[in-house]
Amino acid sequence: MTIRILPDTLVNQIAAGEVIERPASVVKELAENAIDAGASSIEITLVDGGKSLISVVDNGKGMEEAELGLAVERHATSKLPDDDLFHISYLGFRGEALPSIASVARLSIISRRPGSENGWKIEVNGGVKQAPVPAAAAVGTRVEVRDLFYATPARLKFLKTAAGEVAQCVDIINRIALANPQISFYLYDGNKKKISLNACQGELFDARLKRLSDVMGREFGENSILINAERGNIRISGYVSLPTLNKANTLFQYLFVNNRPVRDKLLLGAIKGAYQGVLENGRYPLCALFFDVDPDYVDVNVHPAKAEVRFFDAASVRGLLVSAIRNALTVGSRQTAAPANLESFLQDSLERTESFGPAFAPAEKEGDIGILNDYHQPAPHFSLPGFRPRTAVLPELERKISVRAEEDDGGHYTEADGVLGQAKAQFHNTYIISQTEDSIILIDQHAAHERIVMEKMKKALNKGRRPATQILLIPEIVELDLPDKQRLLENAENLEQLGLVVEEFGPAAVIVREIPALIKDCDTQKLIRDLAEQIAEWGGDFALEEKLNHMVATMACHGSVRAGRSLNLAEMNHLLREMEQTPNSGQCNHGRPTYIELKLKDIDKLFHR
Repeated sequence: MTIRILPDTLVNQIAAGEVIERPASVVKELAENAIDAGASSIEITLVDGGKSLISVVDNGKGMEEAELGLAVERHATSKLPDDDLFHISYLGFRGEALPSIASVARLSIISRRPGSENGWKIEVNGGVKQAPVPAAAAVGTRVEVRDLFYATPARLKFLKTAAGEVAQCVDIINRIALANPQISFYLYDGNKKKISLNACQGELFDARLKRLSDVMGREFGENSILINAERGNIRISGYVSLPTLNKANTLFQYLFVNNRPVRDKLLLGAIKGAYQGVLENGRYPLCALFFDVDPDYVDVNVHPAKAEVRFFDAASVRGLLVSAIRNALTVGSRQTAAPANLESFLQDSLERTESFGPAFAPAEKEGDIGILNDYHQPAPHFSLPGFRPRTAVLPELERKISVRAEEDDGGHYTEADGVLGQAKAQFHNTYIISQTEDSIILIDQHAAHERIVMEKMKKALNKGRRPATQILLIPEIVELDLPDKQRLLENAENLEQLGLVVEEFGPAAVIVREIPALIKDCDTQKLIRDLAEQIAEWGGDFALEEKLNHMVATMACHGSVRAGRSLNLAEMNHLLREMEQTPNSGQCNHGRPTYIELKLKDIDKLFHR
């Protein structure tokens, strides 16, 4: 076998395989070139998911005739003026994108500089370059890529459907748009507008939050917390969601290093660690985080598509990220991301009944609550099969309330009541209703107390001491499968740190001698079995701190006030005051909201007041 030099055409096609994987790769490279050119508006058009046509038009500084000819040559770039790979201040810098695209597609570029009499056009088909010719053009650059991968047809087989490729392009433009709120982005799939993001005005953080709301949804904008931390040559800014606003995957976690979109396992792992204890397993927060790092301390040249970076001091970056998120969550720890959309709720209820007329509803069981009209008069009766007027009387409401506030309490809100107000009633032995100066608050008593118990146990652990324990007068014997028993005993020392003393008892059982005083009323049998199952699920990959946090969460869940338990007003108000003093009390240990606030002005709107 003779060694030989490969022809330039083949070399370009091989190189293109590293840079251009699919239409989204082309869109990314061309959009980044437009940003580097100083564009304030970028318009992308796709035909057949980008396989037939990708057109990118910008209003940047454009190119002259000589520059246009060089732009399609390999490793020709204007973005490394000092030939210094340690100070990269542009998104593109290798000079590979345009020649790689041109080697596998039909490329056409029309560009015009400000002040030039005319523009210039160049075409490259499958790596064969034509000479630039004059052309009519607006200031800026128009790049058209036709018949992608026509020169390497095998690659076409690995592309998704047109809709799938468009989705990939939408995702990459959304990521780029998040990092550049000062630029307008428009993306069309044929004649269908997929993205329309106008440039955001104002200060950086205001513009950034507006763009985040446009891309990630208004709900994120309303339920996110500002991150702004700095240490040494690293600065982290951006927004993270409240724990109660979460998703089943990490698709809504956007990371940017020096305004470059990246996917970094180190950073994603740090985000997960920062939410430890406030988010349910299998759920992920939403975030958009921007890392500004001195170029000397980050390498962006470690991945062909520049999707990964390497930090000089990764531990410092991770530590700053975790502490910044945890501090922000502590500040916003009593917030919940579950506002009650009363208007939507009411509309949904009306849609289910409006076809029956305002005075009628499906037949109800005797004693069900009805709706009283303004004058307490019964609705007129019509002989409509299966329906009857709603004419139940007001005293029926009393049977739906577990506890009522005394009539003579005055009902006045005072500062001493705290931000969660005064408890007024308990519904269905599960939910507490409280009143503040301008709102009504609904509290899930079990979720709220679960968080309080967990934070007390964690506080004791952080101080290096065991929580207070209670010795069982009659030790509890729990039967377990042999593997579960073995795993539980292997973690007996960890459990003892939490105040749970477990010892071996016979071939297939353990005996519980002490439990934490905070959970003295829990179902010990179920607690031990749940702990054994969770330890089996964790395996040996969890660090000690994570194991302890998981165990604390499980024990807190079993030891908190259960749904269905009747509370008096003093107990309810005590629970509210403890919530106000407890970190992360806006959500339970599993990430669910502990309370929902209904603003009086929103309730007034429903009644047209």
